[in-house]
Amino acid sequence: MEPVEAANNNFHNHLADFKRIVGDQFVFIDTESKNKYAHDETENLHFLPDIIIKPRTTEEISAVMKICNAHKIPVTPRGAGTGLTGGALAHKGGVLISFERMNSIIDIDERNLQVTTEPGVITEVLQNAVKEKGLFYPPDPSSKGSCFIGGNIAENSGGPKAVKYGVVKDYVLNLEVVLPSGDIIWTGANVLKNSTGYNLTQLMVGSEGTLGLVTKIVLKLLPHPKHDLLMLVPFNSLEKAGAAVSAIFRAGFTPSALELVEIDALKIVSDFVDSTAFPVSDDIAAHLIIELDGNHPETLMSEMEAIAVVLADFDCGEIFLAEDAQQKAALWKLRRRVAEAVKLAGYTIEEDTVVPRAELPALIKGVKELGKEYDFKAVCYGHAGDGNLHVRIKKEGSIYSLNNPDVIPALTALFKLVKSLGGTISGEHGIGLIQKEYMGIVFTDADLQLMRGIKKVFDPNNILNDGKIFDLN
Repeated sequence: MEPVEAANNNFHNHLADFKRIVGDQFVFIDTESKNKYAHDETENLHFLPDIIIKPRTTEEISAVMKICNAHKIPVTPRGAGTGLTGGALAHKGGVLISFERMNSIIDIDERNLQVTTEPGVITEVLQNAVKEKGLFYPPDPSSKGSCFIGGNIAENSGGPKAVKYGVVKDYVLNLEVVLPSGDIIWTGANVLKNSTGYNLTQLMVGSEGTLGLVTKIVLKLLPHPKHDLLMLVPFNSLEKAGAAVSAIFRAGFTPSALELVEIDALKIVSDFVDSTAFPVSDDIAAHLIIELDGNHPETLMSEMEAIAVVLADFDCGEIFLAEDAQQKAALWKLRRRVAEAVKLAGYTIEEDTVVPRAELPALIKGVKELGKEYDFKAVCYGHAGDGNLHVRIKKEGSIYSLNNPDVIPALTALFKLVKSLGGTISGEHGIGLIQKEYMGIVFTDADLQLMRGIKKVFDPNNILNDGKIFDLN
């Protein structure tokens, strides 16, 4: 898709003001910079902003927003650009605010098990910083080595450990937010319980940058588990692998991660990273990656053995138990690189479906049947433990889904299937640009009108990430 240049939004009249606020060297209008920020990891979409601003402080963002709000200049907030739904793309031009300079961990409070951070901190950097103090921040999206914690807040990110520990919303205590008007607020308090008025903190989490710009984040932490075990389980049936997932939980076990990767995706990523960590043969249809963590290795081993007994009822193959940290790292490297590898292999359209975990076999079967009906290939992988299945689609002649009439019927059928199974159309990637036309499948008009009403209260001039999640008008 060729870069799309939006209409000029009168920003030139305020260029000198923006430079005065953040400094000449942090305001960009050159073509190279525009192209750099015209895309994220969403399909092949390209939208050129008119101007890129890289503020350092909350006060600078506030001053920029006051100008943009007064003159109705569109504003797009952007983290690391790892998103998969186009939420950080300036499809209406205007100002793109990059948070990359707001990258300090402000305080690690060991007494209260909390961390205060700026939004431009890379997620894995934050995790490693608290781990040095024996603390644990569990949410770990596959892009944790590059994504920003602020983007995780915007999308309510999850990752493999969500099955046991929850997603980002379960760790956010308080947020400093710049509203579209330029006003600065704190949404809550740095406490574990809060029943004081509406929960603005949780409203901001997952709002995809449409309500305000998060400039400081207070997260709760946990003590870091001392041990973990990881096993790899092959299956000759993709549906049986899905069915085994629910059985593990019904048997009373809660893994710290439970991932599914079907064989076609596995072959692609194994070649991509030149790894033999996963066994690949013609009789294998999928693998489950099962991790347990805790403080007592004997207990973990006992639970692993009991899980193996459960899996035997689903015709699994020989179970591989990672012997050391190196083998564990090799397995996780493959899992985390799947999305990148299959995208390069032509599976450019990614859907982020989620269903009750017991419905995974029906979802997997339905995806394969829809592929035959609508003439597309699909690979499935993802966070099977919480029912969050990523479906990567390859359709000849269609490398993107946005406004693509060759793809829309297939995706509509997929999302109707997900809805019929009690699920919804995004578990952790958000809606952004590419999913918004399907919101009517899972929400009523009354639901969507309530959401639009909330947007209007926060952003009456509709300048902040306009057109993401839904169109206001």
